[in-house]
Amino acid sequence: MTDLEQILSQTVFAGGANVPFGAMAADQARARADELRAAIGWGPTARVAPVALAWRELTVTMERDAAATVSELDPDVIAQLAPRLWVIPPGGGLL
Repeated sequence: MTDLEQILSQTVFAGGANVPFGAMAADQARARADELRAAIGWGPTARVAPVALAWRELTVTMERDAAATVSELDPDVIAQLAPRLWVIPPGGGLL
């Protein structure tokens, strides 16, 4: 399995269920961004802000590129965003 296939097959919680990252639609990504943004506060929860921002960036990118699902995006974009979204661990560490 290639790195891209591994990224796209990772499950993400969206809309009350786990879905493969590659199958996520823009509305699911937007809901994830909104959910994370609502969790931002002070102290430890402030660390959620960059992740919420990355999910918002994914949504904007999908809308701009008219991608129905994440898998329709440019593979380089997917690879760059995946660690920032915590779909895969940043820096190659374990979750």
